[in-house]
Amino acid sequence: MTFSLAIVGRPNVGKSTLFNRLVGKRLALVDDQPGVTRDLREGAARLGDLRFTVIDTAGLEEVTDDSLQGRMRKLTERAVDMADVCLFMIDARTGVTPTDEVFADILRKRAKHVILAANKAEGSAADGGVIEAYGLGLGEPIRLSAEHGEGLNDLYSILMPLSDGFAERAKSDAPDVDVPVDDDDPDAPRVPTAKKPLQVAVVGRPNAGKSTLINKILGEDRLLTGPEPGITRDAISLQIEWDGLHTRIFDTAGMRKKARVQEKLEKLSVGDGLRAVKFAEVVIVLLDAAIPFEQQDLRIADLAEREGRAVVLAINKWDVEPEKQQKLRDLRESFERLLPQLRGAPMVTVSAKTGKGIDRLREAVEKAYDVWNRRITTAQLNRWLTGMLEQHPPPAPGGKRIKMRYMTQAKTRPPGFVMMCSHPDKLPESYSRYLVNGLRVDFDMPGTPIRLYMRSQSDKNPYKGKKKAGPSSLRKHLGKTSK
Repeated sequence: MTFSLAIVGRPNVGKSTLFNRLVGKRLALVDDQPGVTRDLREGAARLGDLRFTVIDTAGLEEVTDDSLQGRMRKLTERAVDMADVCLFMIDARTGVTPTDEVFADILRKRAKHVILAANKAEGSAADGGVIEAYGLGLGEPIRLSAEHGEGLNDLYSILMPLSDGFAERAKSDAPDVDVPVDDDDPDAPRVPTAKKPLQVAVVGRPNAGKSTLINKILGEDRLLTGPEPGITRDAISLQIEWDGLHTRIFDTAGMRKKARVQEKLEKLSVGDGLRAVKFAEVVIVLLDAAIPFEQQDLRIADLAEREGRAVVLAINKWDVEPEKQQKLRDLRESFERLLPQLRGAPMVTVSAKTGKGIDRLREAVEKAYDVWNRRITTAQLNRWLTGMLEQHPPPAPGGKRIKMRYMTQAKTRPPGFVMMCSHPDKLPESYSRYLVNGLRVDFDMPGTPIRLYMRSQSDKNPYKGKKKAGPSSLRKHLGKTSK
C-alpha cells in the first residue's frame, strides 16, 4: 500500500458504491437515501496492478454547528488532511450544486492532490453535468459509473503516475530490514545521516505523554498537547538532530484496546500509528509510571518485536513517582515475565514535563540501534555453539540425537541466524529459546528481536547409490590415463 485515496463529496453521489467496487467487497452500506455513511471506513483497494488504501467518508454538508452533520464534516476534513489523494465526486445527472462549489474550494486549499469525478455519467442525460464540472477549477472530470464499473480505466491512468511518486517516497522512508550480511562488509552498521536518518516511532496509550516528550526533545512546542487523551489523531513525522544523532521521529495517535476504539476516526488514527511502527527502526514504547503494562502496552511492544524493530521502554511521569527504586525493580520483573522475547530491552525513566532522563533516552535509542545492526562472524558463532552444546546437548527424539552442524549469521536489522542441523522439525521450541537467550547474553544483544532459522542438513553419504567401480572399469580408467 503505497498511498491513500479518500473519496469525498456531498451525500448520495455514490462514494460508498465506488468504495465497494475498489475493495471488491460490500463493506460499505449503500442506499438511495442520502447520509447513510456517517463514519470513515478504510479498505485495501485494487485497481489493475495498483494497491492502495481507500477511505470512504461521510457526505460533506454545509454545516458549522456541533450537530451530527457537523461532526461528520469534521471527520471528512480530517480524512482529506490525512489522505495522499482526494477523489472529489459529483452527481453528473444533478449537475454542480452550490454545495459542490463550496467544497471544491475547500479541497483546493486543503488537499495535496485532487481528482474530479462525475459519477452516474452513463448516458447522454449526464452530459450537461459533466460540462458544468469543468467550472469547478479542478481540471478535467473523469466520467464514472461506480455502479456499472465504467470509467475506472481513466481513474487508473491518473493514479498510475501519482503512484510511482508515492512508491518512491515509501521506498525512501521505509527502513532497510532483514539485510543480508557478509563477514567482510565494510559498511556495517549504517550510520544515520541527514539524508537517511534514524527512524524512531514513539507509541503508547492515549495521554501517556508522547507529544510532550517529543516537544521536549525538539526544545519547542511543535505538537499540540493537553490533559485530554486522544489529541493527536494522525502520525506526524519530524526530522531533527538529537544531540548529533540524525533522527526522523514519529509522534503517533494513542493506541487503545480495540473494543474501546469507538470512533472510526480513531480507528484510522490507530492504523496510522501501526504504519509508523512499520516505518520505524527503533520503537519507543512510552508508559505511564502510574499505570504501566496494561494489556495494550504489551500488545504494542509485541507488535514492534514481530515487525523486527528495536524496542526501548520509556517510563514517563517519573518525577511524581514516590517509590522509585522498588517501582523500577517491579517494572523490570513484570516486563521480562510478560514479554520474554524482549528480555533485556532498555528501560529508561523520564519526565517529559521537566526533561529529566531525555539524555539517557537518546543513549538508549542509539545503543538499541547498534544492537539491531549487530554482526557476528561465523567463526565466533561456531566457537560459541560448541560451548552451548557441551553445556546442554540437544534432545534425542526416538533415541537418535539431533546433530547441530554449524551456525552462521544470514541477516541483520534485526539479527537473523541460520543453524544447520539434522531433523530441524523435531527440535523443540524450548531448545531454540535456549540458543536465542544464549545469543542475547553472550553477544550483548539485550532487547532486540533475534531470528533463529533451522535448516536441514542430512547425514547421507554423497556416494550412496552410485555405481561402484569394479575391476573392468578400473582397468578402463587406467588405460585412459596411460594414454
